[in-house]
Amino acid sequence: MSEAQPAVLFEKRDGVAVVTMNRPEVRNAINPEMLCRLADAWDAINADPEIRVAILTGAGDKAFCAGADLNKLVRMMQGLRPPENEFDERIKNDVSIIYKGLLRNYRVNKPLIAAVRGFCVAGGTELLTTTDIRIASDDARFGLAEVKWSLFPMGGSTVRLPRQIPLCFAMEILLTGEQFSAADALRMGLINKVVPSDQVMSEAWRYAEIIRDNGPLAVQAVKRSVLDGLDLPTEKALEHELELGIPVSMSEDCREGTRAFNEKRKPVFQGR
Repeated sequence: MSEAQPAVLFEKRDGVAVVTMNRPEVRNAINPEMLCRLADAWDAINADPEIRVAILTGAGDKAFCAGADLNKLVRMMQGLRPPENEFDERIKNDVSIIYKGLLRNYRVNKPLIAAVRGFCVAGGTELLTTTDIRIASDDARFGLAEVKWSLFPMGGSTVRLPRQIPLCFAMEILLTGEQFSAADALRMGLINKVVPSDQVMSEAWRYAEIIRDNGPLAVQAVKRSVLDGLDLPTEKALEHELELGIPVSMSEDCREGTRAFNEKRKPVFQGR
């Protein structure tokens, strides 16, 4: 593949955004350009009311993402090489782009579906933990190997992983740095479904189309309630749920949904 190819491809079709990490020759390893383009893609998804759901995947069938490109990204951050292009300069001038690209402290308001084929390790697994629904190929491999090289997984995994799967599984992943299979990821509850490699994208699209056709106000408010509620005591979370739910129940879309149900037809939602 030519170096002129962008490190991230962005496509919008029928209300669905597809974000593809596009460095298959290096297992979609994360370089400064990829981080910048991912950060820009998240902004675009949040800003576009026509996008109701997004799919995150990797180019080719060998890898979703194999983590950071040690030569391109880590050496620059350690001061071992100078910035070489506009993306290097953006990150040098604003290090927070790294974390935004990895979704460490930036939230995509629309549902985000991971379509994983092949290696999903290090930064790949960290990105996985930021997604809402996760489809993996039967040959996918997962892992957070940072501790093997005296690195720290600063994409949020030490915080998110213990909140998503049982603590003992999270500790096993984080402390051993060992890779594990799609079957093990499913057993742990890290992913939703395992399918053959050639069915990963079609299954991701199946989920995306179901979610796309649901009421966008309701979908986004439900996601926000769930994620916000993780950081709140139960009583406060229930109060917050009402704060988010009541406006949805008073919306035009809710009235349309009720009419469509009574008229036994598919609702036409406008996002208002």
